[in-house]
Amino acid sequence: MTLPDLDDLIAEVDRRCDTAHRPGGQEQPDWLALLTVAAELAGELQAMADDLVEDYVEHCRMHGNSWTDIGASLGVTRQAVQQRFHAPHKRYSPEKMTDDLRQAMVHVKQAAVHHRNNYIGTEHLLWGLTAEDNSATRLLGTAGVSPETVHQSVGTRLSMGASQAAERIAWTPYSRKAVDIAEARSEQHGSDRIDCEDLLIGLARVGRGVAAAVLTDAGFDPATLDPAPAET
Repeated sequence: MTLPDLDDLIAEVDRRCDTAHRPGGQEQPDWLALLTVAAELAGELQAMADDLVEDYVEHCRMHGNSWTDIGASLGVTRQAVQQRFHAPHKRYSPEKMTDDLRQAMVHVKQAAVHHRNNYIGTEHLLWGLTAEDNSATRLLGTAGVSPETVHQSVGTRLSMGASQAAERIAWTPYSRKAVDIAEARSEQHGSDRIDCEDLLIGLARVGRGVAAAVLTDAGFDPATLDPAPAET
């Protein structure tokens, strides 16, 4: 993986800022408009960097590392790292899931273990959701998207890692966000259990991660089938 250099980022700001270069032959672009877009892009990069660090903090905590050791690795105090990451992540028990989603989770875990991945990413979740017929595959069909095509496409994104299989595997931040969205959707629809279609919508609405990219490429737009709830 090659990280973008500064020239690449400047080019991306220029591409995104469609108001900076107005017609009429002006000598100078709208530098304030460009600055606004640059700040937005920097915020996206920082959020991604924060998610990356959070993911590995989660792994360290799961495997018994102390807050003192984690803080030392990050170059901050124990108090500082605890304050930032102390909130425990919600654990979703099987009782919170429908039978179909529990069966999909079997495929999710198998995919992670088979590929020697020490994390549950959005790609594993989408793989599990499309492994068998359920409400998620039926929702894809309603949207004119082939579940088989999605399953094959996400399968090409599953990369082989070097980790040993583990009983407890940490979920990535995007995966946890997808489940949070799924839970909120199920509650909005009057259910006390998360179903496969709830998680499919959650993966799409996260907007980041492998699953969101695969669904977008396949032409799946949850807004056309399931508008997001209005913010209050």
